[in-house]
Amino acid sequence: MENVTENAQKPILSAHHIVREFKIGGGEVVRALGGVDVEVEKGTLTILRGRSGSGKTTLINILGALDKPTEGDVLFLGEDITKLSENKRDDIRRLKMAFVFQSVALISSMTAYENVEFGLRLAKFSPDDRAKRAKEALEQVGLAKRMYHRPSEMSGGEQQRVAIARAIAHKPQIVFADEPTAELDTATGLNVVKLFKQLVSEQQMTIIMTTHDPSMIDIADKVYTLEDGEIVE
Repeated sequence: MENVTENAQKPILSAHHIVREFKIGGGEVVRALGGVDVEVEKGTLTILRGRSGSGKTTLINILGALDKPTEGDVLFLGEDITKLSENKRDDIRRLKMAFVFQSVALISSMTAYENVEFGLRLAKFSPDDRAKRAKEALEQVGLAKRMYHRPSEMSGGEQQRVAIARAIAHKPQIVFADEPTAELDTATGLNVVKLFKQLVSEQQMTIIMTTHDPSMIDIADKVYTLEDGEIVE
């Protein structure tokens, strides 16, 4: 019983001493991250905050297995994903993770429903499961009445909600959102973050997002502020 309790209390994702260096022209090395530690609890909204160039996008790419650190490790569900082969990292991203970016990258000729369903098709869901999950995901983001509209018939906030529905449709363990509100006005962006918070509280999702907007901070369960590649208070 003690072991079950201990496992339940472990973070869903933790990063230890993450260093990321890049080589640029002339052999010069630039350090984007300088020994970062992060812990993310299951069922929480975590924000990585910082100005442009602070290292937050580099960090979220490493946490989401899109990049590997120069030093350090990332444990996801207790497994060090930095040591896995690219094929296994691909499988984890496809089956257990999801991503939302600044650009919604919706297919303009498809309806909201078709955009979400197409993502499930790529994930090799059965036809019946695709239909069910696509509708459920769009309902969860408040677009039940707009699911048969195309992106051009939607506002920027609605398009981002479709992108979020597409991300959560396969029920990932964790969602990474890199500046998802950057191209939205403040009020619309705040509504998107409130949606994230709603998904956390009602669906027990785990979400990590980056932002440079201080108006988003109060909604988060935990905030990490980055400056020059390091976590600051």
